[in-house]
Amino acid sequence: MNDLDVLRVFCAGDGRFGNLLGVVRDGRTCPDDASRQALAAELGYSETVFVDDPERGIVDIRTPGTRMAFAGHPLVGLAWLLDVEELQPPAGTVWARDDGEFTWITVRPEWVEGKRTEQYASPVEVDALPAPPPGEGWLYAWAWEDEAAGRIRARGFPRRPDGAITEDEATGSAAALLTAQLNRALNINQGAGSQILTAPGPDGTVEIGGRVRFDSPPQPVRR
Repeated sequence: MNDLDVLRVFCAGDGRFGNLLGVVRDGRTCPDDASRQALAAELGYSETVFVDDPERGIVDIRTPGTRMAFAGHPLVGLAWLLDVEELQPPAGTVWARDDGEFTWITVRPEWVEGKRTEQYASPVEVDALPAPPPGEGWLYAWAWEDEAAGRIRARGFPRRPDGAITEDEATGSAAALLTAQLNRALNINQGAGSQILTAPGPDGTVEIGGRVRFDSPPQPVRR
C-alpha cells in the first residue's frame, strides 16, 4: 500500500483550479522503475512524484509515460508539501522558499526540454485553439493580456504520442522557458484559471511561484 497525497499546484487566488499532482511520500513502497511507471500511468496525472529522501529533497518525477529530469509544477508542490529549502530532481539542485501565499522554486530554463512556445495575437485566439491543436511536439500557446503589466494568457498542450494528457492545466517548466525568452517577470493565467508567477534572476535562473492546496487527504493506493 502506498500513501498518496494529491495536490493542486498553481491555484487561483480563491483556491480553485491548479494542476493535479500525485505524491508518494515514501518512495520505498515503489522501489523499482516498472512499479513507479505503472502507478504513474494508473493515476493519470500529468506528473506523479516519488520522494526518495525527504530531508535531502531527492525526488523522482514521472509522467504517465516516462521519467523526467525536471518539471515545474511537481517541484513547486513538493517544496510546499515537504517544507524544504532544497530539492534534488535529476536535473540539478532546485532552491525553494515560501512567502506565506506563494511557494517559489529557482530553476535553470535550460533544464526545460522538448517544449516550444508560440505567441498568438490575442487571448481570444489562444482560447479558441482546439485541444490539442494540430501538429506535433509540446506546445505552449500564449498571448499578452496586458503587456505593460506582464500579464499573459497561456495554454499548454503536451501532444505526446500516448495522448494521456490532452491539455496541461498549469505548466511551470514552460512558464520558466517563456520568462527566459522574454526576460521579464510574468503573471500567467493558464488553463481553466490557474495562476503562475515568474521572475528572471540575474544569473540566468528563473523563479517560479504558485499557490498549492491539498486536493484530497492522503489516500492508500494498492500495488
